[in-house]
Amino acid sequence: MRIVSLLPAATEIVCALGLREALVGRSHECDFPATVAELPALTRSHIDASRPGREIDEQVRRAVQEGRPLYALDEDRLAALSPDVVVTQAACEVCAIGEGQVGGALERCAPRAQLVSLHPTRLDGVLADVGEVARACAVPAAAEALVRDLRERLERVSRRTSPGGAATRPRVAALEWLDPPMLAGHWVPDMITAAGAQPLGPDPGARFADVSWDDVAALRPDALIVAPCGFDLARTADAARPWRDRLRAIAPRVLLLDGNAYVNRPGPRLVEAVETIAAWLGGELKDPSIAAEL
Repeated sequence: MRIVSLLPAATEIVCALGLREALVGRSHECDFPATVAELPALTRSHIDASRPGREIDEQVRRAVQEGRPLYALDEDRLAALSPDVVVTQAACEVCAIGEGQVGGALERCAPRAQLVSLHPTRLDGVLADVGEVARACAVPAAAEALVRDLRERLERVSRRTSPGGAATRPRVAALEWLDPPMLAGHWVPDMITAAGAQPLGPDPGARFADVSWDDVAALRPDALIVAPCGFDLARTADAARPWRDRLRAIAPRVLLLDGNAYVNRPGPRLVEAVETIAAWLGGELKDPSIAAEL
């Protein structure tokens, strides 16, 4: 079995299923577990992600308007790897290379490969994707064990946070971008619910929402989660610094979270983020390498 993963979340799923040694290629964004850095990177971004948030947003919007792809794929290297399974995604063309681009490349350079395209929009869908990857890689039993463990962890959080009922749950909004502000959607509202809070903003499963700061304030959140897409904790802290007073004026409590690893990637570590959010809402920072209070 030779697997190429072009999605960081899929790479984490493949490794969690015990298939690290079957991975032969990855995307340039795949960085967990650390050993995947040894693998050849088959993609690169046309966006300069080192720029400030406003400039990144402008680059992305301009490319989308002009119909230009955000990512390049090394088809020669992909062909040389001769994969049996290639995993990509159809959930967000901005976050990673998409199904259409990868599918077209496979027709040209690796027609025998099985294409697995993940498109979760809810937390349950992320868990279902574990099974989809496992079926393509012929390890269904490994998926059953992994999903069972993840669900048990979510149930433990629920048991700790459920007393008191919905009326006592804190109202929480999550920002996946600061400049301009964007409210997180897709699986993030489910994560907030699983952490024992009431999510504000987009409905579960819906896309992110472009909003104004007045819109965010009008939600009257008890707490804010700041987890910019693609930013680790250090960069999140840097990005939030100019907005500190505004954020603290909107909500009395603000959590900075490593969105790149624990929120934006629809993989197993979403459960760790739920545990972290639940602990923070209860007055404890579970792991300061993942999250920090503003």
